[in-house]
This record gives sequence, C-alpha cells and structure tokens, in this order.
Amino acid sequence: MLSRLLKEHQTKQNERKELQEKRRREAIAAATCLTEALVDHLNVGVAQAYVNQRKLDHEVKTLQVQATQFSKQTAQWISMVEGFNQALKEIGDVENWARSIELDMRTIATALEYAHKGPLTSASS
Repeated sequence: MLSRLLKEHQTKQNERKELQEKRRREAIAAATCLTEALVDHLNVGVAQAYVNQRKLDHEVKTLQVQATQFSKQTAQWISMVEGFNQALKEIGDVENWARSIELDMRTIATALEYAHKGPLTSASS
C-alpha cells in the first residue's frame, strides 16, 4: 500500500512537472509573441520617423537651392538698381553741364550782341 501511494505521489508529481513545463513553454511563447509585437510596433514608428526625416532632408535641400537662387536674383536686382542710380547721376551731370553751356552761350551771345549793337545804340543817343 505504501508503494502504491508512493507511485501515485510520483505520478502526480510528474503530471505537475509536465503541466508546469507546458505552462512555462506557453509563457515563453506568449512573451516571444508580445516582444515581437512590441518590436514591430516600434519599428513602424521608427520607419515613419525615417520617412519623415527623408522628407525633411529633401525639403531642406529644396529650400537651400531656392534661397541660393533668390540670393543671386537679389544681387542682380541690386546691381540693376545701382546701375540705374548711376545713370540718373550721369543724366543729372549732363543736365548740369548743358545748363552751364547754355548759360555760357547766352553770356557770349549777349556779349556779341552788345559788341555788335552797342556802339550804334550808344552813338545815336
């Protein structure tokens, strides 16, 4: 009877060990599935961040190109405005020169008229 009880006890103990081993394998499998699901979820976020980073890099390059073009265009505009200002100054210089010449010519014309008509007008007085 004692040996039968011992065998029953050993049988139950083996069944418990097998059940415990089965539960341990199930727990490991569940933990593995959970880990894979978490990693997949994180990878989706990382992949989205990578895609966003690539888009940002592309936008930055585009912005740099546009800024460079804008800078060149602005430099051209500044050069054109400076040229226009210089032309206006030259026109002003020419206008002043023309006024000076005109004044000199009037002075000469008046002097010539006076020299030509002056003695006649003075003699008849």
